[in-house]
Amino acid sequence: MQSTSITETPVANINGVALHTAGDVLTADELRQRAYAELLRQAAMHKGLLDASDAASTDGVASEAASIAIETLLDQELLIPEPSEEACRRHHAANQASHYTTGERVHVRHILFAVTPGVDLNALRKQAEGTLLNVRCFDSSNTDDAFAKAAKTLSNCPSGAEGGQLGWLTTSDCAPEFAKELFGHAEVGVLPRLVHSRFGLHVVEVMGREAGVAQAFDSVHGAVRMTLKQQTFVTALRQYLSLLAGEASVQGVDLEAADTPLVQ
Repeated sequence: MQSTSITETPVANINGVALHTAGDVLTADELRQRAYAELLRQAAMHKGLLDASDAASTDGVASEAASIAIETLLDQELLIPEPSEEACRRHHAANQASHYTTGERVHVRHILFAVTPGVDLNALRKQAEGTLLNVRCFDSSNTDDAFAKAAKTLSNCPSGAEGGQLGWLTTSDCAPEFAKELFGHAEVGVLPRLVHSRFGLHVVEVMGREAGVAQAFDSVHGAVRMTLKQQTFVTALRQYLSLLAGEASVQGVDLEAADTPLVQ
């Protein structure tokens, strides 16, 4: 996972086009996202899909014309073949427990260390890791419940007042990155790792599980096909952006550091 440390940087640019104004404070991921968007905007302009008068954005918000042009550009440049039936069946078989079940529920409580503007991420991570180590040293059945006490004093979630209790959850109740860590696993107890989500860092305890019902391949064939197409799209987009970056003058932003090209 890439660093999201917040730093004040000189004005970064792509082919001389500024990505922000002087003095802006951006995370490394925000800066990379703007750089990739600008690479695509300039490519669309070069292909004649966007008028040369389109103004570059320094606030991270592209014009409507640029957004449409970039979508057209990607449709033209990225070749996304239909996955084969065999590939779909292999994916379904390998991921049935984690992705293609219905009705699975998990009883969860958590301690949230929220990532907010200006927060010292290194200090936040150390606090979260220290809390994780501490609560793993105690038996949650003990009346002296270290997890509940830590949630009440440290959690940035309203559930902290209830000892971190989130109750019984289904996948639809959670952000996708949070659900990925909770569902399709057999773990019960305090997870031995921090869970990362768009909200921050979570210390999570799974207090109980109810197994879901496996979905037959025929009933989820469409979802499997779309998942594989999305994976192919991400790979193709990463390669295309790497090509554009290699041909551009890139200053003030490290595009080699990202795991994925467009940070959501």
